[in-house]
Amino acid sequence: MINDPVRPHPAKILDIFPQTEMEWTFRVESDVPVRHGQFMELSIPRVGEAPISMSGFGDGYVDFTIRKVGKLTDGLFEMKKGDTIFLRGCYGNGWPAERFQEKNVVIVAGGTGVSPVKSLINMFCDDPAYAKEIYLILGFKNSHSILFNDDLAKWKSAKHFHTIYTLDNEDYEGWNKGLVTSFIKDIPFASFGGNYECIVVGPPVMMKFTGAELLKNKVPEEKIWMSFERKMSCGIGKCGHCRIDETYVCLDGPVFNYTVGKKLVD
Repeated sequence: MINDPVRPHPAKILDIFPQTEMEWTFRVESDVPVRHGQFMELSIPRVGEAPISMSGFGDGYVDFTIRKVGKLTDGLFEMKKGDTIFLRGCYGNGWPAERFQEKNVVIVAGGTGVSPVKSLINMFCDDPAYAKEIYLILGFKNSHSILFNDDLAKWKSAKHFHTIYTLDNEDYEGWNKGLVTSFIKDIPFASFGGNYECIVVGPPVMMKFTGAELLKNKVPEEKIWMSFERKMSCGIGKCGHCRIDETYVCLDGPVFNYTVGKKLVD
């Protein structure tokens, strides 16, 4: 298939995996080349279009984990396996995977922010030789909002993974309680000898305070990577909706180094 970057093409829904009452993962037929952290535009004719990051991909498919929050997503949640939606893309600059080779990697993600980094975490899990030790701090609001239970269990059992799973405000068996920022102090940064990188994904407020906490723990700005997906619309830099000063999040990101990301305040 020829991938026209601005023309939607039909794609069959191969399967649907409910994660929570409000978040489902849609597995959609696609052979478009994908990089971790990129996004595609999903559309339903006469309903609308929205940019959605991919939570996974494989031979002949891509996964989108979607929260039911508006007109388009309401329409998606009414669809069934075998139905057709429309895709265009991929778009954007994803995670700089080559930067993470043979390094310790610290990943702090919250809520649906786990989705844009999930495929990268699975790569680290499935290929233990790619990076060194992986430190995960993953947080959700409560037990009813936990995503990717099977993946969480797989990551927790991986020998080179160190996992901290936490709920913001609920006591729940097997989970910590508290915001993700309160656990950053437990990461042994001093033992890494400078050989590490950090990834942060989540709501803007969570990323702001996580970045501040990493700096407090003497993490250099250039070792922090963040995904800024809020306000993206057209995906190709034409609508200007995601423009912050001279930066177009959809074109220049959505992944940014903190040296740039710290200035993306709108």
